[in-house]
Amino acid sequence: MKIRIGDELLTEYIRVRIRLDFRGEKRNGQFFFGGKTKEQVAELIRDRQVAMLRNVPLQGVVLEEVDLSLEVYTVDELTGRRLRDVAYAPVSLTLRLENIEDVLPLLLKPEFRKIEVLSPESITVCRIDLERTLFRLNQAFSEERKLMEQKFCT
Repeated sequence: MKIRIGDELLTEYIRVRIRLDFRGEKRNGQFFFGGKTKEQVAELIRDRQVAMLRNVPLQGVVLEEVDLSLEVYTVDELTGRRLRDVAYAPVSLTLRLENIEDVLPLLLKPEFRKIEVLSPESITVCRIDLERTLFRLNQAFSEERKLMEQKFCT
């Protein structure tokens, strides 16, 4: 992100904290042993996804901090006609971004719950940056829609 102060043009990063909640359902084991509780499944999925975020870089995104200290919680969800007991394992990620559009892939995940902009205190967006962000948002929605159509049509 570029900031103009007088005649100087400075580069400042955007810092955000996002929360992702990973869903887990009870898995039955094979041959009466080896089953996992819904909490264990949610934690396992969270650990795998966090490891992938740490090891697979996203362009323009630097992972500054990962907070796994949030407790796993359970809720009763109505799926179809059945009431299911589901666990969620939350994680809080602090990210440093070059552009606001770099965080879009994480915001479009079904696990996304919350975003907090840590810095800068205020942002002025020029017309071209806004157009670029809206265009990338449209592309991401279109790709997601195509994936969903393929999933349900096959």
